[in-house]
Amino acid sequence: DYDVDPAGYRQSLTWSELYGRVQTLAAEVATVGAPGDRAAILAHQGLDYVVAFYAALEAGLIAVPLPVPQFGAHDERASAALQDCAPTVLLTTSAVVDDVVGCARSLPGKAPALIEIDSLDLDATPDFNTPPAPRTKTAVLQYTSGSTRTPKGVVVTHKNILANIEQVRKDYFEADGAIPPPDTTLVSWLPVYHDMGLLLGITGALTLGLHSVLMSPMAFLQRPARWIHEMATNTRVFTAVPNFAFELAARRTTDEDMAGLDLSGVHTVLSGSERVHAATIRRFLDRFGQFGFPSSSLKPSYGLAEAMVYVNSSGPGRPPTVATFDYEKLSAGHAEACDNETGVELVSVGIPRASMIRIVDPETRTENPAGMVGEIWLHGENIAAGYWRKPQQTQKAFGGQLVDPSSG
Repeated sequence: DYDVDPAGYRQSLTWSELYGRVQTLAAEVATVGAPGDRAAILAHQGLDYVVAFYAALEAGLIAVPLPVPQFGAHDERASAALQDCAPTVLLTTSAVVDDVVGCARSLPGKAPALIEIDSLDLDATPDFNTPPAPRTKTAVLQYTSGSTRTPKGVVVTHKNILANIEQVRKDYFEADGAIPPPDTTLVSWLPVYHDMGLLLGITGALTLGLHSVLMSPMAFLQRPARWIHEMATNTRVFTAVPNFAFELAARRTTDEDMAGLDLSGVHTVLSGSERVHAATIRRFLDRFGQFGFPSSSLKPSYGLAEAMVYVNSSGPGRPPTVATFDYEKLSAGHAEACDNETGVELVSVGIPRASMIRIVDPETRTENPAGMVGEIWLHGENIAAGYWRKPQQTQKAFGGQLVDPSSG
């Protein structure tokens, strides 16, 4: 927490401490919600958010991770999601409870119950009997960003999460025998209400049994060197950021910030969430290669909330692959490599491994031949169940069927 101390105030939970707090909060949640109800989480990034997420699941409810409402995009996103999911309970903290109450005031019907996580004695002996198995197949409503359209709640099942974690494990740790070394550290400042931040910052730690280090997005934006410092001072770091973060880190991390730091032990830095730019990759590697950062650790990747998050990444043991394509032909739907300066550089996210992936002509619903641009169609156990209470949009996005599919 860099708000408490500019040098970073550290708070930690062991597995048993986490379990105890989750049980205590789950007991409270169970008094106001029933299996299948929605528990919306609106709090600042921190351990209370992690506890709230697991407590919602432990009580048999569907977790809805959301940002703290505040004037602007976050307020609209939170309001739209709350209207859509109709939560039974809101999990928040005393620092932001007034903002949450104000955002929820316009909800129709019975007002949801409000639980201030930090007002409870979370370290008290819990009085809660955990159900033997999940009481609802749905674990999470993962709301899309809403940057281009109204946010939609992706219905993510427990099975989707576990399948996607397994795919991440097999692909990113392929060179380690598909098993993360025990000293692997997950490091994340991504918002935990976004799909990649949720997987890396919350579900990944528990399902993979790994130490996880979290900070807030604002902490990174204020000083990107904080992220670089965590990569250098933790063992075998696995982390993920969007393209813009590589730019910020390369431009705003000084030699003084890097004094005495060694990045040679970094396992994976995943680049995803937005288009991966070749020029950004080069700037990042030029800046941090002198401090030991291995180019083969930078992994351009692709994913989306409808697939839980992870879909594909570049393979192990080699730096990112960049190819140049004829711009005019590419814009006309034909991918043809070229070597002239007018071409457009594209970064490879690897060959399909975890999911079944096909490039499809959406009009004819047939697989495209090599060299033809098309839609990316996916199939696998990580693919979500659809959009929350939106049957037409679900059918359109999740109901695609290939005509004359190829073998397999």
